[in-house]
Amino acid sequence: MEATEAEVYRRLAKMQEDPVNQSILEGIALEEERHEAVIAKMTGEEVKADRAKVTRQIVLARLFGFTFSVKMMEATEQDAAAEYRNLGLHDIAEEEEAHEQNMIGMLDEERLRYSGSVVLGMSDALVELTGALAGLTFALQDLNLVALAGLVTGIAAAFSMGASEYLSSRTEKKAESAVKAAFFTWISYLLTVLLLVAPFLIFQADSPEFHGLGPHVQALMCTFAVGLLIVALFNFYLSVIEEVSFRSRFLEMAGILGMVSLISYGIGIALRGALGVDV
Repeated sequence: MEATEAEVYRRLAKMQEDPVNQSILEGIALEEERHEAVIAKMTGEEVKADRAKVTRQIVLARLFGFTFSVKMMEATEQDAAAEYRNLGLHDIAEEEEAHEQNMIGMLDEERLRYSGSVVLGMSDALVELTGALAGLTFALQDLNLVALAGLVTGIAAAFSMGASEYLSSRTEKKAESAVKAAFFTWISYLLTVLLLVAPFLIFQADSPEFHGLGPHVQALMCTFAVGLLIVALFNFYLSVIEEVSFRSRFLEMAGILGMVSLISYGIGIALRGALGVDV
């Protein structure tokens, strides 16, 4: 474990352009190497890093950021300190629990500064557009019309959210940060919109019914599934980064998503009847 983590931290340090982050990661790598040397002296055995695990952590770092990779790795080894104490290695146990965690807390990754903007864009798109699509599906009952209305609404809302985030951030931060915050809000909203509308573009009007459900209902069910998948993946990412409970955050957001969609479904049915819409 220590040999593997030392190699991961060394490689992550080489990937850094920020000298502070590079120094912190190199410092943790040196500590892991020292732990490895102590254990090697006790056991009389030399070990090598697990190349598969090293590769996995580097891939995670490139995809999701080095902070995610580091915290994911440390989370899998959270019982190491207790094992070291059982072996009488109290110094190493304390370093695993305190020093390394403090050093990890000092890491600064730019993308995490804008995680709030990403959360804002993604959560708003999930709640607003899923609800809108539910209402439109039962009001219009036409795949192309729902897709058109969803895309127009979603794309316009993405630009609106980006502009609002810029104006909000501009009062507190310098212009560059405000622009980046607006961009992250806009792109996260837009990508979520495209994923949620995709089922209405994939299904065809002449697609066979499934257990009595028409193509438009099938598309909406797929949209719900996509929405829940986005919620699960993003909340898992945040639970690792922020070290909070995945289950509570996921259930909270999924519950809000379901409630808004149910209300929108009822509004769509009511307005269809009240306005005499027949498509």
